[in-house]
Amino acid sequence: MKNILALLLLTITLFYGCNDKNAKRVVPKSSGGSLNDITVVVDNLLWENNVGEVVRDTLAASVEGLSIPEAQFRLRQMPPSVFTGFATKNRTVLKIEKGKPAETLILTDKFAKPQTVVVISGNTNVEIIDQINTNSVKIVDAFKKEELKEKQRRIKKALFNDKDIKERLGLSLRFPTAYRIAKNEDGFFWLRRDIETGTVDIMLYEAPLSSIRKGDSAVVDIVRLRDSVGKIHIEGPLDGSYMATENKYTPFISKTILDNKPAFETKGLWDVKNAFMSGPFINYAIEDKVNNRIVIVEGYVFAPSVAKRDYMFELEAIIKSITIK
Repeated sequence: MKNILALLLLTITLFYGCNDKNAKRVVPKSSGGSLNDITVVVDNLLWENNVGEVVRDTLAASVEGLSIPEAQFRLRQMPPSVFTGFATKNRTVLKIEKGKPAETLILTDKFAKPQTVVVISGNTNVEIIDQINTNSVKIVDAFKKEELKEKQRRIKKALFNDKDIKERLGLSLRFPTAYRIAKNEDGFFWLRRDIETGTVDIMLYEAPLSSIRKGDSAVVDIVRLRDSVGKIHIEGPLDGSYMATENKYTPFISKTILDNKPAFETKGLWDVKNAFMSGPFINYAIEDKVNNRIVIVEGYVFAPSVAKRDYMFELEAIIKSITIK
């Protein structure tokens, strides 16, 4: 009798549980995997023709600001018949579906969590290509946000105590214990991480709100400001040498939002005159009106003869964790 009652209660619980519209959907944990790897689920024939070409042009385009071209994402193609089981747990997935109405969907935690799945459909190749081209910025942004979030999650496992930065600059930055504070001087912080071929560095400082003008003059002011700071704080190996902005190419500059504040994002190359040292940098000039200042946070890499994309991605993930009091 007791067994019958227990079975009845279990049946009732399962019935109402399955019919509860507010019940949370349970999905498995997504696979760890390498950062910036995207699984592209598409028929082999589509991958080998103009559809695949447009996908590669969009997602494997070179990262801005690097001296040597490096793809923003690594792509791993698989046909739909193979996209089952463990494969569906990949963190970032692009799915191409031919023979359906033209549409681009960005889905969150579709098969696993955390996960971003972009589904692009169209009745013809032309419709699919048009969907990719029309939504390219949105697609790249969705995947990049997922990967930045994952990188920040990994960084949180071993955080450096940024107490000195909080007290002096009134801001917080989440960066791993692999970094050290190499300089803390007159409100200027220089963070460094040693790598096998060089260093990964971050600079933090503030400037008057009027230091950077709006419009076309912004990039000129940012370069002037970073060069003046480099001359004072980042000395080169030779007497009188210092880090400055490479002047052969104009840096890439765009407007963005950081910590809910307007900011300029600048990417370019730095060098040390007469010292044969150079590399990429990413600079954020954040408008902090409450404190009547510009907060500058910049990351740069010195790593001769090796790929730098992943180092720059780490710096971007660290910088975008900033919170200003």
